[in-house]
Amino acid sequence: MELPDPLDIHRVFPQHLTQESIDEFRRLSAEQAGSVAIVSTRIRNRDYAATVSAYLSVSYDPPTLLVSLYGESRIALAVAEAGSWALSLLTAEQKSQANWLASPGTPTEGLLNQINFRRGPVTENAIMAGALAWFEVETTAIHEAATHLLVVGNVVSMGEDAQWSRDLSPLLHYGGDYRRLKP
Repeated sequence: MELPDPLDIHRVFPQHLTQESIDEFRRLSAEQAGSVAIVSTRIRNRDYAATVSAYLSVSYDPPTLLVSLYGESRIALAVAEAGSWALSLLTAEQKSQANWLASPGTPTEGLLNQINFRRGPVTENAIMAGALAWFEVETTAIHEAATHLLVVGNVVSMGEDAQWSRDLSPLLHYGGDYRRLKP
């Protein structure tokens, strides 16, 4: 049996994408609902944090997470240098925190002054108070992928802060806006 020719990646994805095709990819990929989280780290007594929806659980044994960060962002550079980070999964009630940390031009000094957080027990990175779940992570690998860094790490501490209730909902990003599962 003869195998088909390998996929010609340049035919499917031309090397010189147009702005129109980039915009179309952005529009179509927004159709995927993603849980919203805050990634944080600390370097030389300065906190860095940003809103993310591109992260995933890589493995349960050992517990391993991956987060995708825009390679030229302050948070990506800080996470790469620090070697550890925290990921706080947000509730729908934490939308204002997500908006603040997703805003361009947030200050480098006092970034977390208006956010209720505490220090993680292992890394001392910021963990958002009231998070559905939180993880402290030590970086094991960083991979460049197009415009982003894929940061992989082992979970060294984890927990939850949100009190469960029937009305509790995760904060989701879908269709270019924040959503909740429950009304």
